[in-house]
Amino acid sequence: MNKKDFKRYTVTSALPYANGPLHIGHLAGCYIPSDIYVRYLRSLDRDVAYVCGSDEHGVAITIKAQKEGISPQEVVDRYHEMMKSSFKEFGISFDHYSRTSAKIHHETASDFFKDLYEKGEFLEQSTKQYFDEEAGQFLADRYIEGTCPKCGHDGAYGDQCEKCGSSLSPTELINPKSKLSGNTPVLKETKHWFLDLARYTEFLKHWILEEHQEDWKNNVLGQCRSWLEAGDGLQARSMTRDLEWGIPVPVEGATGKVLYVWFDAPIGYISSTKEWAAEQGKDWEPYWKDEDTKLVHFIGKDNIVFHCIIFPAILKTHGGYVLPDNVPANEFLNLEGDKISTSRNWAVWLHEYLEEFPGKQDVLRYVLTANAPETKDNDFTWKDFQSRNNSELVAVFGNFVNRAVVLTHKFFDGVVPAKSELTAYDQEVLAGLKEFPEKIAASIERYRFREALSFVMDFARLGNKYLADTEPWKTIKEDKVRTGTILNIALNIAANLAVVAEPFLPFTSEKIFNMFNLKGLKWSDAGDINTLKAGDSINSAALLFDKIEDQVVEAQVNKLLEAKKQNELANAVAAPMKEIITYDDFAKLDMRVVTVLTAEPMPKSKKLLKLTVDTGLGKKTVLSGVAEYFKPEDLIGKQVTMLINLAPRKMMGIDSEGMILMAEDRDGSLRLLLPGSPTTEGSSIS
Repeated sequence: MNKKDFKRYTVTSALPYANGPLHIGHLAGCYIPSDIYVRYLRSLDRDVAYVCGSDEHGVAITIKAQKEGISPQEVVDRYHEMMKSSFKEFGISFDHYSRTSAKIHHETASDFFKDLYEKGEFLEQSTKQYFDEEAGQFLADRYIEGTCPKCGHDGAYGDQCEKCGSSLSPTELINPKSKLSGNTPVLKETKHWFLDLARYTEFLKHWILEEHQEDWKNNVLGQCRSWLEAGDGLQARSMTRDLEWGIPVPVEGATGKVLYVWFDAPIGYISSTKEWAAEQGKDWEPYWKDEDTKLVHFIGKDNIVFHCIIFPAILKTHGGYVLPDNVPANEFLNLEGDKISTSRNWAVWLHEYLEEFPGKQDVLRYVLTANAPETKDNDFTWKDFQSRNNSELVAVFGNFVNRAVVLTHKFFDGVVPAKSELTAYDQEVLAGLKEFPEKIAASIERYRFREALSFVMDFARLGNKYLADTEPWKTIKEDKVRTGTILNIALNIAANLAVVAEPFLPFTSEKIFNMFNLKGLKWSDAGDINTLKAGDSINSAALLFDKIEDQVVEAQVNKLLEAKKQNELANAVAAPMKEIITYDDFAKLDMRVVTVLTAEPMPKSKKLLKLTVDTGLGKKTVLSGVAEYFKPEDLIGKQVTMLINLAPRKMMGIDSEGMILMAEDRDGSLRLLLPGSPTTEGSSIS
């Protein structure tokens, strides 16, 4: 494990793809963990560059643009601003948030490619790739769909089946089709530049599996080991693509080709640092090239190979750059028992949360950290969200701080009372006050943020229990001096709690600091039993958290279920055709336009309505199973279609003399078949 004392820290979060808004899976994967870590480092007065930016290249952008009938630039402009705003409002405290469409990024990524090209690091190879003859272009993996050879799913992409999770190559798909034209693509030869990853195998094995076997997370080491020790070893990987949107390949003979998005995206960390340094009047190079810099990448598990194998290989080959000291990747967060899916709208979108739960950023930060998928996939449910808010944030954290402040105003006019003689219990509690900051810091240093947050909550429980045990609302009747000691200790626990909670709950800590008129407290101040001194004035209690009612979370669950329903309807397939009939069979059916004269519910039936209709040949009585979809008064006077020569059928003691014809929609609901304009009763349908 690397115990080195570093002079500065460069911390990155995976660049979010600018083809849609942010959701809770993004936050839990890398943005909340990195923000916690950086806020902690800043509280230690460490020199930190915390950078990120929008990933604005790649085929997903062009697919989105094509669907919406706009340009790729319009797509990325929209989502870049949306994500940047959401991050800021949610308290993700980047020093700089850039974008890969920026000029400085194009220049930086191009320089990297040219450096490796001039060193002869690329293999120039011609391969056969799918080509859409009608569209006149090569197809990126995501522009190809077909049947998955592993599970039989019909909508698998050229690089992955989202149903079974298998990684694929386009040529493995059964019955591949172009998403541009719908035609079957042909294989055509094209030239690309490959990075021969096999050349870096020994370096990567030593660096990852030996140097970092003790301090990297097991899920990261396990995935790296599976790549490095696979039977066929690391394979050459193309660093270019046949695509118009992206950074042009900066060498001769590369017209119509751009840099592979996973070549240029990680370099976005460097270009973002350059922008930040220029704005701050700093030199960017020490943050990437000085051995006294600690580089940490926060990512989700789907990006491990790019940040632990491909990007380090690029940095090593270029030379002069530090390698990541750690890559604390999280697993995936699921939602209500199902995988988060942007295409199915099965997600909790950050911008919608901020609108629907104003002022509750810290509630979501708390829940996503307490339930973080640090070692395995975890599940977010709205019931758990409600429970953690009500039973932990409201009942423990908020209740403790509120009681300490309210009682101080009630008994001591908002002035911190002095401590007098301490009991053994007081000393035990003050010892805990000193110990918790060290325990929390140790967990943060090891990237165990869920554990660190549990210690923060235990710290709040310590204060809550202390007040419950000492009962200052009772001691005030007989011993004001003792009551003053109790509230002095409680207030100092609350003040210290605000310091150690700040990386996790920054908005809440700010409220507590304001209540106590405290400014500029750092981690080194945590553990001080005299943070608030006798005679200090404190402000009135501010509401930290409030209860979330059942109907609030029920509305969110229903919102998800409705999205799921709409998605299923959009993808529903029409019922298969019934067996072929002859014209003579069809000619036997006598279908007419009829007018509904009366309509009434059938007693003891939830489904049936009793209708009287004018067929043009006389009146008929029909029992129709439409009561769940139509009110009787809505049918009276309507002209509908009816099969009038159906043999009568006795239902609930009444002969039904035909059948009203309906269309059944994909969701099972019924629709009337109506003539386009008023029609004479009895008109035949043929």
